[in-house]
Amino acid sequence: MKLYQHPFSPNCQKVVAVAHEVGVPLELATVEIFKGEARTPAMRAKNPNGKLPILEDGDFVLWESTAMLAYIAAKAGRADLAPTTPRERAEVDRWTSWQGAHFAPPIRKVSFERIVKKVMGLGAPDEAAVKGGISEFAAQASVLEQSLGAKEYLCGRLTIADFDLAPYAALAASCGLDFEAYPKATAWLDRMTARDSMKKTLAAAREAA
Repeated sequence: MKLYQHPFSPNCQKVVAVAHEVGVPLELATVEIFKGEARTPAMRAKNPNGKLPILEDGDFVLWESTAMLAYIAAKAGRADLAPTTPRERAEVDRWTSWQGAHFAPPIRKVSFERIVKKVMGLGAPDEAAVKGGISEFAAQASVLEQSLGAKEYLCGRLTIADFDLAPYAALAASCGLDFEAYPKATAWLDRMTARDSMKKTLAAAREAA
C-alpha cells in the first residue's frame, strides 16, 4: 500500500500509526502541503478534495483518514482494533465522529494561528481566533476527560478510535493548549504515545521539522 502524506499532519499520522501497530508496510510519499502540492491536478485526480492523506492499494484509491484506519486494520485481520459487532462498532464510530466534528477543529484553529502561519509566512497570529480556539478546546477536552472515567482507552480497550484522536491530542500540547489540565485524558495520551507505533510516527514528524 502507498500513502500520500505529510508527516506534520495529524490525519496522516493516525494512518501511519495504525499501519505500524498492525504491521502493515506502507510506502510513504511525502506531498508538500505548504506548497500546495495536494491541490495539483494529479493529486486531485486521486482525491478531488485536494487534501491528504490518500491511500492506494493496487487499483483501490481511498481518501478520508478514518476510513483508512478501519481498512488497514481489517486488511490485517485486526477485528480487535476495528470491531464489527453493532455495539462495539457504534462506540468506535461515536468517537471518530466526535473527533472530526468537535475535538479536532479547535486544535486545528490554534495550530493554524500559532504554527502554520509562521511556517508559511502569513503574519502574526489572530489572537481573537486563538482565544476562541482555546475556549472551544477546553469544552471538548472536558468531554474527553469526563467520558474516559476509569477506562484506559476510549472504548474500554484499544481501538482505531484511540489512534484517531491521539495525534490531535499530541498536537494540542505542541501548540500551547493546556492538555495537562485534564489528568485522565493526559494519562490516556501518555499510554498512546508510549506505544511503539505512535513513537515511530511522532519521531518521523520531529525529524521532518
